[in-house]
Amino acid sequence: MPPTMKAAVFVEPGRIELADKPIPNVGPNDALIRITTTTICGTDVHILKGEYPVARGLTVGHEPVGVIEKLGSAVVGYQEGQRVIAGAICPNFNSYAAQDGAPSQDGSYLVPQGLCGCHGYKATAGWRFGNLIDGTQAEYVLVPDAQANLAPIPDGLTDEQVLMCPDIMSTGFKGAENANIKIGDTVVVFAQGPIGLCATAGARLLGATTVIAVDGNDHRLGIAQQMGADVTLNFQRCDVVDEILKLTGGKGVDASIEALGVQATFEAALRVLKPGGTLSSLGVYSEDLTIPLSAFAAGLGDHQIRTALCPGGKERMRRLMNVVASGRVDLGRLVTHQYRLDDIVAAYDLFAHQRDGVLKVAIHP
Repeated sequence: MPPTMKAAVFVEPGRIELADKPIPNVGPNDALIRITTTTICGTDVHILKGEYPVARGLTVGHEPVGVIEKLGSAVVGYQEGQRVIAGAICPNFNSYAAQDGAPSQDGSYLVPQGLCGCHGYKATAGWRFGNLIDGTQAEYVLVPDAQANLAPIPDGLTDEQVLMCPDIMSTGFKGAENANIKIGDTVVVFAQGPIGLCATAGARLLGATTVIAVDGNDHRLGIAQQMGADVTLNFQRCDVVDEILKLTGGKGVDASIEALGVQATFEAALRVLKPGGTLSSLGVYSEDLTIPLSAFAAGLGDHQIRTALCPGGKERMRRLMNVVASGRVDLGRLVTHQYRLDDIVAAYDLFAHQRDGVLKVAIHP
């Protein structure tokens, strides 16, 4: 029998369980990574609840930190035993989409009828771990197109320091990058979960001089201040749309970043936007969105609405780890809980119900 490993697999809506699976075979362009640390993402909770469909029996998770166990024969410039990360999005960079400037999409894959409540093409094909192929909540993960996706971890950085790079940091920073932020801008970030906190940090790094953080949790708002927020608003204690318009003298913000994925925050992000401003949307939506006529100025406001899928690839990961190594952003503070892979069902329960001040959970096989 082939050697096996432990892996967290999607069984059915409401059930992700630990199971034994064969350790993957390594093809010429692949790398087998022994996972030392991974984590649970909000998207994994969507998968758990059945709100984002994946195949039954798929290993979930998409944030790998680990050590190269075995390299494919065509992969050069790396060595076994080397500490690496790979982006949650692991494109091959050969598709039309990748070569046309959207590498996170990496083309479109045909989706069988019924898998996503429809049939046709799934435009998230660059997101393969825990979506189209087995993911990272396991003892080992097979990284496809390893030459394009493996990024060596700089000496001196811990697993926890780089754990946010594969997804949370890359996604949050992309939200700020998509917001067209200029030096001196006023930017609001709705929702201060891990992605929103990274968007807050990214807005400050890009030159925003007034960053407004919105959440309903005072603890998270306190962390937002540490990540670069100048103003914090708790939506449970004020009308945030009114407050933001007051703060901007009625002009509205230059950019708003929506990092939750629900109608209320999307609509509020649009209502506080100045004419000609940009709404950068990072949320994973599980229901249809409605754009209010007045907030959208009947389509005459010169607004931009931009969405993003987390950029991947080794160059993106290198840049993000450079930011961490520089000390400009400390994302290790977002890791609030530690669990063994054996206890991942309990970790999901904690994370899905947002108990005990959880932000991110480090999972150690």
